[in-house]
Amino acid sequence: MSFGMAREAENVEAGYGAAVTAVVDGHPPGVSARPVPGAGPASSAVSVPAAGAVAGPHSQDGQYGQDGQQAGTPHAQARIDLAAIRANVSRLCDTAGSAEVMAVVKADAYGHGAVPVARAALAGGATWLGVAGMREALALRAAGVPGRLLAWLLTPGDDWSAAVAAGVELSAGAPWAVRAAVRAAQAVDRPALLHLEAETGLGRGGAAAGDWQTLVDSAASAEAAGYLRVVGVWSHLARADEPGHPSCARQLETFRNAAGIARRAGLAPDVLHLSNSAATLTLPEAHFDLVRPGLAVYGLSPVPDLAGPSELGLRPAMTLTARLASVKRVPAGQGVSYGHRYRTARETTLGLVPLGYADGVPRHASQAGPVLVAGRQHTVAGTVCMDQFVVDLGDASAAPGDEVVLFGPGDRGEPGAADWARAAHTISHEIVARIGTRVPRTYTGGSAPGDH
Repeated sequence: MSFGMAREAENVEAGYGAAVTAVVDGHPPGVSARPVPGAGPASSAVSVPAAGAVAGPHSQDGQYGQDGQQAGTPHAQARIDLAAIRANVSRLCDTAGSAEVMAVVKADAYGHGAVPVARAALAGGATWLGVAGMREALALRAAGVPGRLLAWLLTPGDDWSAAVAAGVELSAGAPWAVRAAVRAAQAVDRPALLHLEAETGLGRGGAAAGDWQTLVDSAASAEAAGYLRVVGVWSHLARADEPGHPSCARQLETFRNAAGIARRAGLAPDVLHLSNSAATLTLPEAHFDLVRPGLAVYGLSPVPDLAGPSELGLRPAMTLTARLASVKRVPAGQGVSYGHRYRTARETTLGLVPLGYADGVPRHASQAGPVLVAGRQHTVAGTVCMDQFVVDLGDASAAPGDEVVLFGPGDRGEPGAADWARAAHTISHEIVARIGTRVPRTYTGGSAPGDH
């Protein structure tokens, strides 16, 4: 069976759970000076604990210890630039043209903090938000985040009634999901809002070609009975990060056919959507009515082999730092960390960084992960441990408490998330999304409306 229609729609992306300290200030250097909607004035620091968070260390009294470090200074932190988020979304809105923008904030906004990022994205011009799970969507609603909100990775055990009651739009890729939406609508006496997902070539979610008509017909019957409204038809591209790959054109055609079948069944969706970050930036024919950028919202390139963030007009929003916990001089031949995979070639200085794989530093980046210390790049020496790793500083001057930058926008010559992705043989998405709850988030660049 073939699909048939003409218009279009990426995958949505977000989440929750980090320890958070919001510190809002002015816009940092390097962010475009073009006016960005919602860029508010500077304000004072405010503590914002996330749901289920581990409390991070916060300075309350401004006192300093004998080592000169301010009391309560976190041993590590992920600084999130909300001005960069707003500017990135504004840039994506420009690129999307007449299509609306859904900012994907699944997985705690790729580790950046779902609620503050969602508000910043809306302030930057996004009109939709997207998450994977229903709990993520309900948490945004509980925090008072407005706007159209789609959740698409759903199971029979989810609380469909709560989602429908909260105005969360839901995805259905099989008739069972339509039935679940109908039961929820009956329970809360409110029509469900559904996006029908078509399998167009990714081989993941959505109704396959042979099942699409059945899904469409079941949704049309439920809509005619007043239990739901089909507001979207969507799918996801498999290889948009490879611009020009022939699979993209095939998926576009399959998607158009699927949307045509839905329309011929009497459905009139508000939006067709297919484009992820890569397609938003490189495949304008896939924009249709709505695009769903995820990675690009956070200022990272979805096509790193083609262009970096600055070339795409984006600015990385997360800077991950730590403070040296120990500095010591060791002789030549000293084995370092588990397994002694690294031995010092000469007398040298070792610095201990209090972050490890429990915090999201990939163990696969052992012997390869780059860091910036005192203006110079160094590499992880030996194996990354659960809570710490070692850096060989050579003869550089260093002391406990000195800052180590794992990655950031590059303003000071520090590595980027893409550099860690290469070191760990993975993608930038994973590097930022895996930063754990023991790492407090701090926020700069002003605040979106409603953050206070």
